[in-house]
Amino acid sequence: MTGPALPPALRAAQVSKRYGPVQALDEVSVDVGRGECVVLVGESGSGKTTLLRCFNRLIDPDTGNIMIENANAAGLDPIALRRRIGYVPQDGGLLPHWPVRRNVELVPWLRGVANAGELATRALELVGLEPARFAQRWPRELSGGQRQRVAVARALAAKPDIVLLDEPFGALDAITRVELQSTFARIRRELGVTTVLVTHDLHEAFDLGDRIVVLRQGRVEQDASAKDLRADPATEYVRELLLRARISSQ
Repeated sequence: MTGPALPPALRAAQVSKRYGPVQALDEVSVDVGRGECVVLVGESGSGKTTLLRCFNRLIDPDTGNIMIENANAAGLDPIALRRRIGYVPQDGGLLPHWPVRRNVELVPWLRGVANAGELATRALELVGLEPARFAQRWPRELSGGQRQRVAVARALAAKPDIVLLDEPFGALDAITRVELQSTFARIRRELGVTTVLVTHDLHEAFDLGDRIVVLRQGRVEQDASAKDLRADPATEYVRELLLRARISSQ
């Protein structure tokens, strides 16, 4: 006899958000299961980043609910919540006046963890940066790919159950992007962390996501596995996206 199903790690329930005349999100509902990677895709202005930032209360919705492991995010302290959830912004967000190790130690240090240095070392190793070589470097001394690896290490250092990534590989050259995608996939398998990833690259979404949520003008066009999205696009818009990205139905 099986027990009751666990609630999703993250849930957006009928979430809407408006910026002046712009409806960024329009009654969006998305569940993210524990250990799952859900990728948010869509054109600029589709609401991807707004939805992502609702999950750690960088943005609060006008209506609807965000649930974090069955707790309403509106009732959670936003600072404590952000220290629980790993976050990688598009530009990495490294503090330029701090060396690599101190950047990676940031969240464990803010949480008062005694072994912040050990956690930082482990996180750098996870992302493929040798601590002895990189720990004391400044962000300005790193390549773009290395800076993004440090940003991912910082998001992982406190061992969060949930990580949010906002187009973390979009500004990188093609070879570096593929290398980081492979690193990210390996880390996910190793840690089993729940992940929400924003990208405009459908190929990246198909390579990395367990599920893909296609957004258009603040609404969900389709929420499906990569296999089902490819085989059975739900709308003409999704079909056109796949054609433009040269993703076949096979």
